[in-house]
Amino acid sequence: MRDLVEIGMGRTARRTYELDDIDIVPSRRTRSSKEVSTAWQLDAYRFDIPLLAHPTDALVSPKFAVELGKAGGLGVINGEGLWGRHEDVEAEIAKLVELAETNPDPSAAVAYLQKLHAAPLRPELLAAAVGEVRDSGVTTAVRVSPQNARALTPDLIKAGIDLLVVQGTIISAEHVAHGEDEPLNLKTFISELDVPVVAGGVSDHRTALHLMRTGAAGVIVGYGSTAGATTTSGALGIGIPMATAIADAAAARRDYLDETGGRYVHVIADGDIETAGDLAKAIACGADAAVLGAPLAVSAEAPGRGWYWPSVAAHPSMPRGSVLQVEVDDERPGLDRVLGGPSDDPYGSLNLVGGLRRAMAKSGYSDLKEFQKVGLSVRA
Repeated sequence: MRDLVEIGMGRTARRTYELDDIDIVPSRRTRSSKEVSTAWQLDAYRFDIPLLAHPTDALVSPKFAVELGKAGGLGVINGEGLWGRHEDVEAEIAKLVELAETNPDPSAAVAYLQKLHAAPLRPELLAAAVGEVRDSGVTTAVRVSPQNARALTPDLIKAGIDLLVVQGTIISAEHVAHGEDEPLNLKTFISELDVPVVAGGVSDHRTALHLMRTGAAGVIVGYGSTAGATTTSGALGIGIPMATAIADAAAARRDYLDETGGRYVHVIADGDIETAGDLAKAIACGADAAVLGAPLAVSAEAPGRGWYWPSVAAHPSMPRGSVLQVEVDDERPGLDRVLGGPSDDPYGSLNLVGGLRRAMAKSGYSDLKEFQKVGLSVRA
């Protein structure tokens, strides 16, 4: 039964939990972290670590996608971002960072970001970015918004993508429209494609189940919230309690397994995951993998030069993100250190995968699916 609380006369709300509200409870058994596997598989593609990079130009350049792919993760290029709009993206990002560093008004950097995104999309530039990743031999993934999926996907398929990510702040299997272009029917759209699709974000059991029924290979839970960077709560009043949302989506996955007789849809957490401990708790709540933004943007390989912004920061009329400095040290750590250490940070911002492995080992679990069964407690 859902835990409802009265917030006023005749108005109730569900009690929900953030990742910070819960803790992992170890079992009676422990094991060596060397015996732990963090591998998972999405459709035909296997990954050594359960990490996807948030599709923002601050983080995922073609070069970064290749490096993360070689490390066992998945870098997702923003198909509507700067790599498909400008020939010298790194130069434009350098100007953006300089503006953010010198102008105390945070809206100035956002306005410049909007200006950069106002340039038309050039299919040949986007194809070149996709080709650079594809030619390296790693899995190639691109994100598009629901409203642009039909227009952009044919060129992306031609360019050779392996996975398509259809992602919005909040996405549904059923979008009601009046007096506008016919909305995207995800079920029909996915059935006509030869590549697997990951769709999201969702925040509740019902929407997750509906998306699973479209044929999506994975469902994204959350909208990429990052402290100080994502402003969706302030701009739209929408917030997603990640621990509850992940658990709800995992329950939807169980229902869908029963409904279909065994078709497994992966649950991918996207939001409020800043440390190795957050990553471990997201998996423990039922996620198969997680999307990370700012925690990876501190790396030397990220094109944002120590600065981060979510993809929604560039929305032309309702930006829902800021340009945030995430690393002040000129000697930024390499991606290999961010993922696998060594770390000198006692709070878990480095050695993210190593921290996950240790959490699994200390709890006695040897793989991700088993770790989803670990005990959890709620803080008083």
